[in-house]
This record gives sequence, structure tokens and C-alpha cells, in this order.
Amino acid sequence: MKPRVIMLSGRPASGKSALAMLLSEKLSAEVLDAYAVLHAQAPSTEQSSEQMRRLLARTERATGGRWLANAFAESRQRETPPLWVIDSVQTVEQIHFLRLSGWVVTHVHLNASDSASAARTAAPGSVTNVSQSSVSLSAGLSAKHIRALEAIADVVIDTDRCNANDVYARVAARLEVRPVIAQPLVDVLVGGQYGSEGKGNIANYLAPEYDVLVRVGGPNAGHKVFRRDDSPYTFHQLPSGALANSDAILVIGAGAVISLDRLRLEIGQLYVEYRKLIIDPQAMIIDKALDIEWEERNLKQAIGSTAQGVGMATARKILNRRPDTDVRLAKDVPELKHYIRDSVEFFASCLSSGKKVMLEGTQGTSLSLHHGHYPHVTSRVTTATGCLAEAGLSSRHVRRIIMVCRTYPIRVGDTDTGNTSGYMSQEITVEEIAQRSGILLEELKRTETTSTTHRPRRIAEFDWAQLRRSLVLNGPTDIALTFADYFGVDNRKAYRYEQLNAETLRFIEEAEKVSGVPVSMISTAFNERNIIDRRMW
Repeated sequence: MKPRVIMLSGRPASGKSALAMLLSEKLSAEVLDAYAVLHAQAPSTEQSSEQMRRLLARTERATGGRWLANAFAESRQRETPPLWVIDSVQTVEQIHFLRLSGWVVTHVHLNASDSASAARTAAPGSVTNVSQSSVSLSAGLSAKHIRALEAIADVVIDTDRCNANDVYARVAARLEVRPVIAQPLVDVLVGGQYGSEGKGNIANYLAPEYDVLVRVGGPNAGHKVFRRDDSPYTFHQLPSGALANSDAILVIGAGAVISLDRLRLEIGQLYVEYRKLIIDPQAMIIDKALDIEWEERNLKQAIGSTAQGVGMATARKILNRRPDTDVRLAKDVPELKHYIRDSVEFFASCLSSGKKVMLEGTQGTSLSLHHGHYPHVTSRVTTATGCLAEAGLSSRHVRRIIMVCRTYPIRVGDTDTGNTSGYMSQEITVEEIAQRSGILLEELKRTETTSTTHRPRRIAEFDWAQLRRSLVLNGPTDIALTFADYFGVDNRKAYRYEQLNAETLRFIEEAEKVSGVPVSMISTAFNERNIIDRRMW
């Protein structure tokens, strides 16, 4: 595929080099510095600004303006990125021969007033101060030359009232599919009950189909995945598909809440390279003394909170919005500096380039702050739209919403004081599940222990009213049904839909009638072949 070339022109200190730098940083463009090309040809005794301008004039006359196109062709042989930036062109002839070379060319011309150019040149640490190409070569351009370049440009931008990021946004829009009108590429995975629905298992299964895996929420949610040659692994911070897809980029969104200890542990245990993990600078950092200890004193026994500090950290982020704040965000942690990147800008590039994204929600719909049984709720909105907002993605780009539901919903067990952890309809005992399913009671007791706090879980009959409410709140396109073996241990030997037992098939039929959406995946056990996949996508 032929490379796309952005040719920059304009008067000195109009913002060309700042634009080139942003295109390099954000779109991985390779920058060809016209000054550097000439500088390599100049004798060591002839490198002043005036001498370089005379060299440019001689080179232009000798080649008829072809020298820059030739230099670009040579650079193309050494490097093959999809996007190049030439900083900067000085003549109409240079542009003419680059276009004749057959490259996909976008010519961007930047204008600036005398006062704005002078201000940029004088600004300490400005890109202009260190950019020889803009100052040394463009300084010799006459007003006539500048007008001629402007007349033939594809894009002309007046930078007097645009900062560097504004200019970048306007130029990027000419180079890519506009993110806002990109085709839907985001699939959202959410829990339809009280959490612990088996989202990690489904995320692990689906992960190889995606280029980007995103997680929100915090360490109060543990997502367990199967590992063939080792014990199960429980994710608290990183996306649960990290083990199943080592090529994917992992993203922790701006609305996430981070335990540094847990994050460091997962990065180390999974050998995550810094180039494979993006953490939004706005993600909140939990403070053990301020957040965890407060929740242990005030919430753990009262409502069965996991007391991981997520709620208190979120409250501090909301309440401590002042210049002298003690709030620490991800961007304030030196050890995270290699991972920090604006996730919204990254998602824009994903949408523009056709990368598939899976957003993994945490906890369950009925624990949602606004829509759960208050006060026995979590500190965030756990619906699909809430997860999208935390990640920095819009509903317009959603392709599928997969809502995960268990055959028997669970909640965190009662606290030591006997206070309930919240409402459940038709609560039953694990002994009843053992009797119905044929699964050994001891195995069920081991399974029905929470991933984060290791408390025994409460368990209940399937709540059809809860399903109806979760359908409205999430608008799923698909349901993933987990713990099908609780309808009979014989389901663990089912590898196709028709091999499920009669009770399970009747339940799935009823679930599809009530919901109006397909039960696209059925989890029958916790092993390497535990998903019956009925998807049509």
C-alpha cells in the first residue's frame, strides 16, 4: 500500500514543527525534515542560515525541485510506516514532483500573523526554537512564494486562533475515518445480576477476537479465568482477556479506580510490556490509609462491602476538586509514567483504523449505585452505558452488548454481625443446588466463595423480574448464560447445544422469550472447552 504523505508549508513559526511532532506522537508518523536532508549535503564550513538558504536555491535550480521527492523515495526504502510528514516544503515545484511520484498527498499550509509568529519564536522551550527547518529555510520565503503555496494547498489553517492541538485535530480529520462516524467496533460485556456471573470466563473466551481489551471499575471485582497448566487466575485491575490474547493492547479507562499494589502484581505476574498497556492519566489511585481503612470501619459490616477503598476513593475524587487537592491520579504516579496515555485519543485512532474493542464491565447491574437496592449497592453505575462513560467510549460505536447471567444469581455472604448484604429474591441454600445438580457439596462450597473477599456467597433462584429490569437498563444484543452445570452435572459433558439436558434447553427457550434476544453463549463448566457458542456474529 502506498504511504500517505502530509506536506507542510507556511511562514516561519506558524506551527509546522509542532504539528509534525503531534502527528508523530499520536499517529506514529515518520517525519522527514527537509532541513536535515539539505544539512547532510552541506560542507561543514557552510552551515549558517544564509549559507543553507543559498544551498537550497542551488539545489532547487539543479534538480528543478525534484530533490525533496528523491530524498523521500530514498527514505521510503529504509522505513515503511503508513504515514509520513515532510517538514517543510518551500516551493510549488517540490509539491508538484511529490504528487507526480504517485504518493497519496495531503498538502497542509499554515498561516500566522507577524505578532503570533514572533510570540511563538520567543516562547521559552517552544518547538520553533529548536526547529531548524522552519527558521532556516522558511525564513527565506517571500510573500509571493507563501501565497503560491497557499493557493495550491489542500488544507489552509490560520494558527493565530488555534493552538497546536486544534491544528492537529483539523489535520487528523483529513487523514482518517472520522471517529464519530466510524462503524461500530465496540462490544460491551456486563453482568446482569449481582456480580460474579462469570464475566471473566466469557471475556477470556472472546478475547482473541479483539485488538483492544478495556477494563473499568476497580479491585473490588475479581474476574477468574481458566489456565490450562496452572491454577485459575483472578484479575482485579487488568482486562480478563490478557492471558488469552497477548497481542491485544490493554486499556484501563479514565473512570477506573486503581490499587497500585494489585496493579503492580498483575503487571509482574503476566509480564505485561509497557507498550501493551495504556492507563488513562485521569484514573483514580486508592490510598490505603484514607480509603481502605475508612471502608473497613464504616461499610464492611454495615452493607457487606468488599472494603477495597473504591467507593471512598471515588468520593474523594468528586469532593476534593480544589487546587490543593490530596487526590492522586494515575498521571501523578512516577512509576506509571510509561503507561500513561490519553485513552480517548487512543480510542479515536482505534475507531478510525478499524480495530475491534472489547469493554469489560465489572460487578453487576443490580449493584448499580442508582438502580440497585440502595444502600446495598456499589459506588458506580455498572450498566453498559455506565461502563462506556467510565472508559470514554460512546454508545454510537457499540456493536454488541453481551449481558452475562448465572443460572442461580449470587451475592456476597452475610457479614460477621449478621447484617445482610442486600436483597435477593427466593434465596436457597448451596445444599439444595447440590441435590438438584448432582455436583458434590464440597465442590460447590469451594466454588461459591467470592473472588475478592473469599466469603461464602448467598445464592437464589433465577430472578425473572431482575432479568427484565437488567434488559431495560443494558439493552443487550446477546445473553451469555453461565453455570449451566447447576442445572445438572451432565451438562459438563455437553459440547454442542443439543447435548444440554432438557431442563437447560427449556430454560434457554424461556429466557429468549422473556428477553427477546438470543442466548448466544452457554458456559457449562470451568475448563478449556466450557463455552457452547451459538453466535451468528
